Amino acid sequence: MAENPLTDYPNAEAIPAALVGPSSSLDGLRILVTGLGVTGFPAAVHLGERGADVIVVDGDDQADVSEKEQILEVFDVDIRRGADHVSTLPEEPLDLVVTSPGWRPDHPLLLAAAEAGVPVIGEVELAWRIRGTNDAKWLAITGTNGKTTTTTMLESMLLADGLKAKACGNIGAPLLEAVLEPGLEVLAIELSSFQLHWQYSLSADAATVLNIAPDHLDWHGSADAYEADKAKIYHQAKTACIYNVGDEVTLRMVEDADVVKGAKAIGFTTGIPRPGELGVVEDMLVDRAFIPQRYSSAAELASMNDVAIATGVPGREPADHQVSNALAAAALARSIGVPGQAISEGLKNHSLGAHRMVTVAEGNGVRWVDDSKATNTHAANASLSSFDSIVWIAGGLPKGADFTSLFTDHGHRIRALVLIGADDAAFREAIAASVPDLDVIRIEPALGVDSGVPRRRGEVVVAAAVEAAAGIAHAGDTVLLAPAAASMDQFLNYNTRGELFTQAVHAHLGS
Repeated sequence: MAENPLTDYPNAEAIPAALVGPSSSLDGLRILVTGLGVTGFPAAVHLGERGADVIVVDGDDQADVSEKEQILEVFDVDIRRGADHVSTLPEEPLDLVVTSPGWRPDHPLLLAAAEAGVPVIGEVELAWRIRGTNDAKWLAITGTNGKTTTTTMLESMLLADGLKAKACGNIGAPLLEAVLEPGLEVLAIELSSFQLHWQYSLSADAATVLNIAPDHLDWHGSADAYEADKAKIYHQAKTACIYNVGDEVTLRMVEDADVVKGAKAIGFTTGIPRPGELGVVEDMLVDRAFIPQRYSSAAELASMNDVAIATGVPGREPADHQVSNALAAAALARSIGVPGQAISEGLKNHSLGAHRMVTVAEGNGVRWVDDSKATNTHAANASLSSFDSIVWIAGGLPKGADFTSLFTDHGHRIRALVLIGADDAAFREAIAASVPDLDVIRIEPALGVDSGVPRRRGEVVVAAAVEAAAGIAHAGDTVLLAPAAASMDQFLNYNTRGELFTQAVHAHLGS
């Protein structure tokens, strides 16, 4: 792993200047694109359309990508699949590598690019450079948790104000496609640390880091490197750097950021706000940052019930982390002049995304909740805090996380644990250190591999986990899928994991 992810790769000065603008010719440039996935494919199409000599490499030579291949052949893209093509650079001299966010910085091919002096960028850098005369405002969102909810809340607020807006980036439309869509006025952009790692030039109109907790340490190599990549979202922010008053790391990021002159630091808090902050007074979300009279009064934006509606719990008190998400979205919207009425209407119109604290069924007094999106300890902590008596389905790719605090903080809520995932060592260590008497049912990772059952491995594992949880759960319990770990060890992604859980629950209940 590189020691300094900000400087160990060639800098922006080495990136071909011809990339700037959506239609300038790239004739004569040879560009390598890594991966044929959600980001690699549109990048290859765009670069090929502009005349670049594009090579795409992908280690997977089994998946059916025939439709993509047919499209790329129109632009004479050279597609090379298989492990031998991703171990090092092609023999041909390269001008640029455009990498997909799933490729770690210490991948042999990317390290070879650094050694050869070939610049490496990701989709964010590419999208920023090709936007050309597109003057849509960029409102950028990152953080360990809450990114997707905040981004969709923001999109809903923008739409309520009559703006032509789109959620994109790490959700929705790929950023490369959104930036080329005519007529858009605002982009609500969710960015992961993987995406931010490979960008150098982004200058968002406003940006926020919602929160920071250890995550993806296997990818970044250290907590410091992870934080450094997240902090890049504030680089050259034009109007506002929005931070979490309750998370000192995000404030430090803003203080250290090199921003455009005049950009303001704006905080959000679930408490009473000070001047320069958004917060809560009684049951109202209020603004003391974007109004002239901020030192003497506050502007009402929305009610706590609006947040409850937005997060799927109308008539109930929304969780603090959801209030924080709403405030962060409101701050971004306010930074470009969205009025309070649109903030309120946007929250009322918002629908919570799939696999985020969704009650999929209730039967025999047991509630079944899908929070497959809880892929790290910070998100799982919020899930566990929401229920009193839990049969917890957890496990997966740990990403270097320590799960001890989840058991020490919520051991009194967790009646039993159904443990999935290929590697359970980190969970076992945490249990032994904090709740050694916890009832644990282990779903063997090899289940279904050689069983002759004509189903995917993950489907068999989830079905077994649901049956195990049903055997333990009593009336009044919540069976909670909040894995606290990534899905890629046994599933395509967290969506697949959540969908299989929902199917298994309905099959169990006969609904």
